[in-house]
Amino acid sequence: MRQLTTIDIKDFPLWEKMKEHRRLFSFDLEITARCNNHCHHCYINLPSGDREARAKELTAQEINDIADQSVALGAVWVLISGGEPLLRDDFEEIYLLLKRKGLLVSVYTNATLIRDEHIALFKKYPPLNIEVTIYGVTKETYERVSGRPGSYDAFMRGLNLLLEGGIKVRLKAMALRSNFHELPAMAAFGRYYTKDYFRFDFQLHFRFDRNEARNLDIKSERLTPDEIVALERGDDERFPVLVEGCNELINEEFSHVGCDHLFHCGLGNGGFNVSYDGKFRLCHSLWAAGTIYDLRQGTVREAWEKFVPKVRDMRSRRAEYLEKCRRCSIVNLCLWCPAHSDLETGELDSPIEYFCQVAHARSAAIQEADAARQEQA
Repeated sequence: MRQLTTIDIKDFPLWEKMKEHRRLFSFDLEITARCNNHCHHCYINLPSGDREARAKELTAQEINDIADQSVALGAVWVLISGGEPLLRDDFEEIYLLLKRKGLLVSVYTNATLIRDEHIALFKKYPPLNIEVTIYGVTKETYERVSGRPGSYDAFMRGLNLLLEGGIKVRLKAMALRSNFHELPAMAAFGRYYTKDYFRFDFQLHFRFDRNEARNLDIKSERLTPDEIVALERGDDERFPVLVEGCNELINEEFSHVGCDHLFHCGLGNGGFNVSYDGKFRLCHSLWAAGTIYDLRQGTVREAWEKFVPKVRDMRSRRAEYLEKCRRCSIVNLCLWCPAHSDLETGELDSPIEYFCQVAHARSAAIQEADAARQEQA
């Protein structure tokens, strides 16, 4: 008798096969840009009481229509995010209409608004998972990041309700200037409560609304390249994986000499993102002119079949970009992408020195560790 093997749904070989043929299998719904926290590093949070933002939000009926169109094209998986999605008074209605279509549903939340009624909903109609961000493991640090008194207690209460309710929770952490001193404790906290999954992210990009003052806040929260390397070196799970994949991450064959295409990532191959006001985008970071399609004026099929290929075919004529970035052997270690370039500079193809410095610092650390490993072998 053959032994059965259990694998996580995200690791199904089916997804890669579908990507190869640009088949739609997932989409993200940012159902609000509003948030009850005021994190300095966040790219999207508008005040919870922002009437203008609330008036622009997709209605439950519009979300239903977008979901129907997406399912008809093959989608099986949807992520509900924000802002803070639980701010929506009709969150339960939206969640259930997506579940009733047979979709696998994930939710991103800061957990501060979790109540008993949410636990009852998630127990009766289980999500694929709930992903919660840790901003700190002490009240002082958490609230320094969140910018809201009382948010730490609300976070712990919400997280405990989820865990005690048996809801599958995944934890992640943002690596920031404001919580750098607590990152080891945050990692321990995250892996204690979610033994099969925990990640931290140090990639901070500028705001979708291009608010200059808020972008300065984001910049102030970025870690230095040396701090990022130290953080990765100190992670006993993350860094060995990077070292193991050294030859795949650092490789002269990655250079695209003579290629002027802007997009070399997988965006638009298996999924898309819908903003709170109905804008179809190939990923959540892409807000550049010419890369956004208004679903209030068109259809998901039109966007997926005709608009996405046009965006994917966008080219660069900037010599600096073509000679520097497209010839780089460590591009897979870089935080740069056209979407982030646009948010930083207003151009899709502007090299950014900070991202370059991070990539070279990571490359040096990985190659040094790989050489030491080979010496010991």
